[in-house]
Amino acid sequence: MTDRTAIALENVNVRFGALTALNDVTLDIAQGKTTVLIGPSGCGKSTLLKAILHLVTPDAGTVKIDGAVMDARAVNVMRRRMGYVIQDGGLFPHLTARGNVTLMASYLGAAEADQAARLEKLIALTHFPADAMDRFPAELSGGQRQRVSLMRALMLDPEILLMDEPLGALDPMIRFDMQNELKEIFRTLSKTVVLVTHDMAEAMHFGDTVVLMNEGRIEQVGPGESLMRNPRSDFVARFIRSQRRELGELSR
Repeated sequence: MTDRTAIALENVNVRFGALTALNDVTLDIAQGKTTVLIGPSGCGKSTLLKAILHLVTPDAGTVKIDGAVMDARAVNVMRRRMGYVIQDGGLFPHLTARGNVTLMASYLGAAEADQAARLEKLIALTHFPADAMDRFPAELSGGQRQRVSLMRALMLDPEILLMDEPLGALDPMIRFDMQNELKEIFRTLSKTVVLVTHDMAEAMHFGDTVVLMNEGRIEQVGPGESLMRNPRSDFVARFIRSQRRELGELSR
């Protein structure tokens, strides 16, 4: 049985002046699965995530969410179907953890009782200490800030969760714990997840599908094991070799 497509990019090009960030990218992202975008710095993976959200507008091509074109007319409605976790969390420093998580729900006029009930579920899901909800981001640990960022992205119960290097700023021990917790959260929620990382071991830990990018193009798509065992280009083989140490640690 073929997986249903949640997000479809068709011949998408994004340019910033003379720089081509995405070069004729076509990709189907399966519903209810975790797709990981990986590649060296500047390869276009974060730009691809922003194109899905319409934070950058493609110069050519289309992005479709569940078959509907993502454009300026649809963007406000479509974005409510997606949660976004940016690099380093992106929390507002002047708001408490509670204020950060409930910001969009409050803006949209959700009842306080509904917000409280949703928040209680998210606290349990992310194992966040309830007594820390009234602390400001500067008073939280790195792992706690990431949990707040995740709760904020999930507050409106979106169908799609987009995550841009969500664990990149964490120290190794916290990162290891968060990797395992996030994978369990993904399994529990069964949402469509698109996650950006530069770490092949992390890509294989999370990804049902791994998308390896280079210079704005997709080099290879498939399960992580397929990329490792059957690289389709010299670049794929070199990228895998460059991450040999991390991949060796994953296999232990």
